[in-house]
Amino acid sequence: MRPAMAAAGPARAVAALAAVAAGLAGCTSPSSPPVHVGTAHSPLTGSPAPSPSAPPRAAGAFRLLPGSGPGHLAPGSDPRALPGDVLIADEDNRRLLLVDPQGRIRWLFPGPGALASGQEFGPPDDAFVSPDGRSIVATQEMADTIAVIDIATGRITRRYGHPGVPGSGPGYFSHPDDAMLLPGGQVLAADILNCRIVLLSSRGITRQLGSPGACGHDPPAQFSQPNGAFPLSDGHFLITQILGDWVDEMSLTGQVYWSAHPPGVAYPSDANEVSPGRYIVADYSNPGQIVIFSRAGQVVWRFRPGGAAALNHPSLALPLPNGNILVNDDYNHRVIVISPKTNRIVWQYGHDGVPGRADGYLDNPDGVDLAPPDSLLMTHAATTGHP
Repeated sequence: MRPAMAAAGPARAVAALAAVAAGLAGCTSPSSPPVHVGTAHSPLTGSPAPSPSAPPRAAGAFRLLPGSGPGHLAPGSDPRALPGDVLIADEDNRRLLLVDPQGRIRWLFPGPGALASGQEFGPPDDAFVSPDGRSIVATQEMADTIAVIDIATGRITRRYGHPGVPGSGPGYFSHPDDAMLLPGGQVLAADILNCRIVLLSSRGITRQLGSPGACGHDPPAQFSQPNGAFPLSDGHFLITQILGDWVDEMSLTGQVYWSAHPPGVAYPSDANEVSPGRYIVADYSNPGQIVIFSRAGQVVWRFRPGGAAALNHPSLALPLPNGNILVNDDYNHRVIVISPKTNRIVWQYGHDGVPGRADGYLDNPDGVDLAPPDSLLMTHAATTGHP
C-alpha cells in the first residue's frame, strides 16, 4: 500500500456491481461537507446483531475452525453488513485471518507446521484469494517478497523475491504490492519502488511494464510508484500511482484508455471498480478518506470523518455485493464496513487505536478480501485479462 518514503460467471459479477451502484443512492454529493461518524469510543450505528446461528456461506478450500460461541466485534456491529467471511492481512502480527461476520476467527495462517525449517513469512501487506478459490497470494511489501499459499494444506507453494533484500535485478523486488493470481496461473504485481508492473510465472518475470530507475507518469513506459493493479469488469486493469495522484485504466499489453486524478486525494491507494465508470480509492493519510470518483476525476461520494472518528491511513476499500464498502483502517488497527446509504460504520473488527493479537484485536491490518464466492478475483475471473 505504501513505499518506504472456480470462477463466478459474468451474471454474478454484474449483479454484484449493480448492488454496489444502487447502494450509492442518497450518498453525499461533491459539495457535501465531510461525513462524521460516532466518536472512537461510542457504539457503532447499526441494527441489532442477528443470531450467530445464521447459515454459513461456502468458503472455498478453507478448512474452517469451529464457528460456535460469541464473536469479538465492536459494540453495535451488524453481521448482516457483510455477505460472508473476510480475509484480513494482519501485517504487524505476521498472520492472515479469516473472520466471519460475527467476529469469530475461522482460519489462520501460518498454522502449526506451515513453515518449513528456515522459512519465513514476512509481514503480509495484503492477501487475495485466487480465481479458483484454492490459493492465496500474500505480498510482504516490507520484506520485498511474494508468497503463494495453498489454502487446503496451509503451505507456501511459490515464493518470489529475497526476504528483506530489495533490488531490481533478476529475482528481486523493491516494495512489491497487491500481487494477484490471474486465471492463467501467472502472478500480477505492482513493484512500487522499481516503478514497474510485472507478470510472474513460477520461474520469474514474463512481462514488464515500466522499468527501474525511470519513474514518472508516462504509462506504459513509466509509472510513478505504482501500488496497485486491480482487475476491471471489461478485462483491463486499474493502475494506481502514488506520485502525482494518478489512476490509469490499461491493458496488460500496455494500451492506456484513460487517466485521472482521484479528487482531493493526497496518497492514492489501491483504486478499484465499483461499477462501470465508477471507481473507489483509499487516501492513505491521517486523516484519511474513501473516495468514489468518475474517470473524468469527479467526486461521486466521499467518506471523510473528522476528529476522534477520523480514518488513519486506510489503504484499501472494496465494494461489497450488498452495496456496503469494506475498508482496512490500518493505523486505527481495525477493519470496518461503511454503509454509503447512511454514511456510517456498521461493522467493525478491531479496537480503535489499540493494537493487539488476542481475539478481536489487529495490529496494522493492511489488506482485505472476501472469502469465495465473493472474493475479488473470483468475481472477476470470467473477464480478467480477456477484454
